Amino acid sequence: MTALEAPPTKTNSLVLTAPLSGLVVPIDTVPDPVFAQKMVGDGVSIDPTSQVLLAPCDGDILQIHSASHAVTVKTAGGIEILMHIGLDTVALKGEGFTARVKVGDRVKSGDILIEFDADYIALHARSLLTQIVVTNSDRVAEFRPANGMVNAARNMVLELVLVGETTASKAETGDTMTSEAIVIPNPVGLHARPAAVLAQLAKKYQSAIRLHRGSDSANVRSVVAIMGLEIGRGETVTLEATGADAATAIADLSTALRDGLGEEGAAPVTTAAASVAQADISAPAPRPKSDDPNIILGVAASPGVAVGNTYRQQRQALRIDETADSPKDEHRKLARAIDQAALEIESLRAKVHGQGDPSKAAIFAAHQELLEDPELIDSTTSAIDQGKSAAFAWQQTYTTQADTLARLKSELLAQRANDLRDVGDRVLRILTGVKAEALVLPANSILLAEDLTPSDMANLDPARVVGFATVAGGATSHVAILARSMGIPAIAGIEPRILDLADGTPVILDGTKGRVRLNASVDELEQTQNRIARQKAKQAKDLEHAFAPAITQDGQQIEVVANIGSQKDAEASLNVGGEGVGLLRTEFVFMEASSAPTEDEQEAIYAGILRVLGDRPMIIRTLDVGGDKPLPYLPMAHEENPFLGERGIRLGFDRPELMRTQFRAILRASTAGKARVMFPMIARMEELEMAKAVMEEERQKLGVPPIEIGIMVEVPAAAVSAERFAQHVDFFSIGTNDLTQYTLAMDRGHPKLAPYVDALNPSVLRMIDLTVRGADKHGKWVGICGGMAGDPQAVPILMGLGVKELSVSVPVIPAVKAQVRALSYSHCQELAQQALNLDSAAQVRDLVPLEEV
Repeated sequence: MTALEAPPTKTNSLVLTAPLSGLVVPIDTVPDPVFAQKMVGDGVSIDPTSQVLLAPCDGDILQIHSASHAVTVKTAGGIEILMHIGLDTVALKGEGFTARVKVGDRVKSGDILIEFDADYIALHARSLLTQIVVTNSDRVAEFRPANGMVNAARNMVLELVLVGETTASKAETGDTMTSEAIVIPNPVGLHARPAAVLAQLAKKYQSAIRLHRGSDSANVRSVVAIMGLEIGRGETVTLEATGADAATAIADLSTALRDGLGEEGAAPVTTAAASVAQADISAPAPRPKSDDPNIILGVAASPGVAVGNTYRQQRQALRIDETADSPKDEHRKLARAIDQAALEIESLRAKVHGQGDPSKAAIFAAHQELLEDPELIDSTTSAIDQGKSAAFAWQQTYTTQADTLARLKSELLAQRANDLRDVGDRVLRILTGVKAEALVLPANSILLAEDLTPSDMANLDPARVVGFATVAGGATSHVAILARSMGIPAIAGIEPRILDLADGTPVILDGTKGRVRLNASVDELEQTQNRIARQKAKQAKDLEHAFAPAITQDGQQIEVVANIGSQKDAEASLNVGGEGVGLLRTEFVFMEASSAPTEDEQEAIYAGILRVLGDRPMIIRTLDVGGDKPLPYLPMAHEENPFLGERGIRLGFDRPELMRTQFRAILRASTAGKARVMFPMIARMEELEMAKAVMEEERQKLGVPPIEIGIMVEVPAAAVSAERFAQHVDFFSIGTNDLTQYTLAMDRGHPKLAPYVDALNPSVLRMIDLTVRGADKHGKWVGICGGMAGDPQAVPILMGLGVKELSVSVPVIPAVKAQVRALSYSHCQELAQQALNLDSAAQVRDLVPLEEV
């Protein structure tokens, strides 16, 4: 279409007149990925010859950037047109721009919006190209741009064919609400998982909702668009919603954003602290490179050592036709392929969830969100409408979006490009009718690849793959997370020369140190293999004797039980000699639900696990959220320091019906087995008395027998008052992770302090000693349910302090029981007394050298 005088507006279309004089440039050729990939919206660009930006239509000024380089006009019909003068002009901080309007002004087509100094901007910015984009492009069925030269206020620059009366258009009728400024608290910003949570929460509302950061914005239902904004920790955003439920949407989503969207470690950030948080964000470390030709370096992604022969992964080649005759048929193909991919991803999610690790299942839940991403779907369908085949359009869309993510400065966000490619490849394979080839490797393989995907990992055979190394990725990638959960040594971000190795090359891969050793001597290979063999033989022997009780050589028995989060965990623990459950983390029941689970739902889960355990005991910890474990659907007030705020039982007192519902569910389930209950984060006697009173009141209403009640010892206050608490409880369970950080006043997730947060610090051991001695005076027992219980250097010292129960992760149960059987209780007591009189965790660890355990 050539640049003509603007025709009369049609009832189903909107004509935008040129806001500037100049040459029309296709938006996808703009040298800026955010605009070129239409992450802000679809539209056109103008290379201007004039210096005054005019209104392209009638409307209201919805937004004007503080740097005066961008303005958004909203029409009476709800179409939002963003005009962005130049590229990277935000860095000019308003120099060279003069805004002639303000937010809320009503303008007519041709009115002056912004005057700018083209000469100054040309010298100080990357480009003068000015973008005219529709930020709510889902309201537009077809974009018809002009080409060639256009004259400001005279020629048409873009005709928008609007969609019919749809749910989307109805959603944008009603009030428009804008949130207050929100400071992002997530440790690395809005990466894939929090973005997926936000997108999922937004789908509950009818209103059209956008996330704004300065002049950039994104559809909150689009995971890719949110990630593309590259919003980091400490950055300030706002939400805008238009529709009947706009107020509710803004209130709920604002709270969810402030609370970190359920991400661990996302402590709310104040505006004053935002600049400090931003200062902590640094560029990714450069790729390590070895000066030794026989050593290839990378990033430690999953610990362990492996000896094997290299095998390079080869990707399937797909034949894709660019064009197709029937857009209607291609749309159907795309819909069917997405549906099939959704079934496959759900199957993978169920598979890893069945292994008892909700964090692994969450990876594939995020993949499902990516599959439903409206930006991906819209861009693909738009290309199909232009005559492209579904396969070509889909491939072009997801690879472009993935490349955009890969270029982002945030290492973690860039790594999420791999997840998008994984989802994209799956749909593309279905569209092309190519079946995924099973990766059949020789035994004892060290797999080498440019990159692996979570789907590759889910189908990897650990019996044949003893380790792997990838050129892409990092320690925080989903592939690394899966490798650690599978116990496969792995290296990410390794030097590309690794791919030059011929298949079958013998190497030593050290996932702990992040290095591959080439040309090792026969003796060195043999020694490493022998060490690995001894470790495996010990694991096999430990498993063979896993059902024997954990009794020391001098007759002291220790109960070894499991920390679990599901019935699958409980079943797995019984297969490796678990003697019960020392910690059922009930928060997983809440975290996997989109709303608080009902009394009946909770009772069924708890009773099901008790029936699996039979006569073995199970300690059920009541809901322990807040601090580093918020729930997206449970709004919490902003706290300056949530680790010292409403956590554990304190949250229950603030949400009494939530607490009572869980108490009733636990009591009803208790008749199915040997149930015990414990309250988290008890620091004051009044808290224990109130919790017990509520439990007793509900018990009497239900008419069920009493159950044993204990408390978590997680704060120094509980430890130093253990003798007093012991008069009112049946047992103690020490949460050493929290007890350590509260005792040392060090956040265990702090990048600088984390190495010093060691539970074997003598100060922490003295807290444990106080707890045990206080319990002993009243004939009560003490267990450990923190990570310390599975630490082989800690086990003899904990036993020596008088701990009666060790609750550990399921895989280490056989090893802990075997270690107990090899120990002398009297010697453990001697070690414990020595440890209490030392000055550092390092000194304590020297008492129990690793080679002795």
